[in-house]
Amino acid sequence: MIPPQEASVRRREIEDKLKQVSILSSFESRLMKLENSIIPVHKQTENLQRLQENVEKTLSCLDHVISYYHVASDTEKIIREGPTGRLEEYLGSMAKIQKAVEYFQDNSPDSPELNKVKLLFERGKEALESEFRSLMTRHSKVVSPVLILDLISGDDDLEAQEDVALEHLPESVLQDVIRISRWLVEYGRNQDFMNVYYQIRSSQLDRSIKGLKEHFHKSSSSSGVPYSPAIPNKRKDTPTKKPVKRPGTIRKAQNLLKQYSQHGLDGKKGGSNLIPLEGRDDMLDVETDAYIHCVSAFVKLAQSEYQLLADIIPEHHQKKTFDSLIQDALDGLMLEGENIVSAARKAIVRHDFSTVLTVFPILRHLKQTKPEFDQVLQGTAASTKNKLPGLITSMETIGAKALEDFADNIKNDPDKEYNMPKDGTVHELTSNAILFLQQLLDFQETAGAMLASQETSSSATSYSSEFSKRLLSTYICKVLGNLQLNLLSKSKVYEDPALSAIFLHNNYNYILKSLEKSELIQLVAVTQKTAERSYREHIEQQIQTYQRSWLKVTDYIAEKNLPVFQPGVKLRDKERQIIKERFKGFNDGLEELCKIQKAWAIPDTEQRDRIRQAQKTIVKETYGAFLQKFGSVPFTKNPEKYIKYGVEQVGDMIDRLFDTSA
Repeated sequence: MIPPQEASVRRREIEDKLKQVSILSSFESRLMKLENSIIPVHKQTENLQRLQENVEKTLSCLDHVISYYHVASDTEKIIREGPTGRLEEYLGSMAKIQKAVEYFQDNSPDSPELNKVKLLFERGKEALESEFRSLMTRHSKVVSPVLILDLISGDDDLEAQEDVALEHLPESVLQDVIRISRWLVEYGRNQDFMNVYYQIRSSQLDRSIKGLKEHFHKSSSSSGVPYSPAIPNKRKDTPTKKPVKRPGTIRKAQNLLKQYSQHGLDGKKGGSNLIPLEGRDDMLDVETDAYIHCVSAFVKLAQSEYQLLADIIPEHHQKKTFDSLIQDALDGLMLEGENIVSAARKAIVRHDFSTVLTVFPILRHLKQTKPEFDQVLQGTAASTKNKLPGLITSMETIGAKALEDFADNIKNDPDKEYNMPKDGTVHELTSNAILFLQQLLDFQETAGAMLASQETSSSATSYSSEFSKRLLSTYICKVLGNLQLNLLSKSKVYEDPALSAIFLHNNYNYILKSLEKSELIQLVAVTQKTAERSYREHIEQQIQTYQRSWLKVTDYIAEKNLPVFQPGVKLRDKERQIIKERFKGFNDGLEELCKIQKAWAIPDTEQRDRIRQAQKTIVKETYGAFLQKFGSVPFTKNPEKYIKYGVEQVGDMIDRLFDTSA
């Protein structure tokens, strides 16, 4: 049995535990009730939050949609006023309009608002196109001739180390043009601005090149030589002047001819049916120089135009736009080149080879420039690329014809008695032929290629330079051979064989000295090693022929024709008469020859002195011996009538031969 006290304690413990269990059960019950009441509230709260978010999104979407309905009114003023001076703001407005167009097209294609924003977008696009045209027109400037000349000379002038930069458009304008171009391509779906671009730039390019040509004409008429100031960036306060590099034209050959005339080698105008080269108009050189510089200018400016175009025009349109851009300037150059060919063709007909010679420096420059031309025209149409090669072919063909016709004219130049030089000096045919050949020295490769181009149907470029050089040497020898044959024919016009000999001597001597002084002799020697020796032999032969003209003077007093008599024995009448006839024959012959030959000419001072001295020696020795033998013989009562001249007097008379001023 459990004691009552212990049982009471345990009962209290059990009651306490039951009480705790009751409390826990009650708490759990309350929690369940709380949970059952809170969960619906929480769910309602979530629903309310979701509803609120949906409302906010709906309101936001509504605001966004409503904003499209305000785009037209918000941007109309900006679009109406145009993009000038505020391009960024303008493009921002165009972006809003474009989005509105897209919204209405997708969501409300029948909405009147769509037409509004569409119309506004088109107006804005037109304004941007107009702004593009306006910027290009206002800021595209013709490049000055001075700057072009600096640009051209920059490649060759070692002193001009600084690059000559062309700023076609100010930087700020360029950036605006680029922005508009990109917008028109990406959003405007418009390519018309590319046509606007090439038309404006094409005009500037064409005008720049024409301005350079006018600069040459004005400069040559005022000062004789076009000048270009040094690069402006160096020292603006003290610009220097540098002459434009003049290509090798006939001027060099003319200067050589002037040098020869100073040494007594110049020819007189004879009966040549060739128009005199030395009478060539300086305007031909101006035209030639101008054209050559315009060709170089085209290459440099076209390169610069492509650099500008590459920033503005989309890549896949660049080649086509560039092709269109350069056409006017290129066609102008090609037309002018064909006009030069046409003028040369007409000149050949009238034997005006001075005009034909303009083809040589131009053709040489075109061939030298062709690699740059080809590089610039990469990607252009075949018709564009073929223009320069076509012109080069035309010039080679007409040049080859000029060479052929010149050689024929040298051979067939008519013998006109009234046109032959009366004094036997160098014929104009000779001076013209030599002058023409000297000109070829500056254009050996060009002339050789001309001749090679006519050899077969193959291109001349397939031939080696050595082959071309041999062809040119053969041609020069042909001209010289034709000239020699013609001179022989012409010399027969003279009735006096001595004058004929002087004529041939003068011409052969002129040819030889000209060949030697101009280094043509080296070119001749490529195919004719003995040409120089041959000319010297011809010259000596003519001197000997001339000297025979004095035999009719010296034969009167030659030892073999004199009477033999015994010293101290009185002369018979027949012997006295013979001596008288010998003196008279010598005197008359001497006077006649001196009178006639005094009017003849030997322009070469050295040759003139040599011929005089040789003749003087022969005549003085013969006359001196005759005078010594018969001067004191009493063959006449009037010795002064027959012994008219002393030995030195005779020498003085011969010294005055070939000297019209004496």
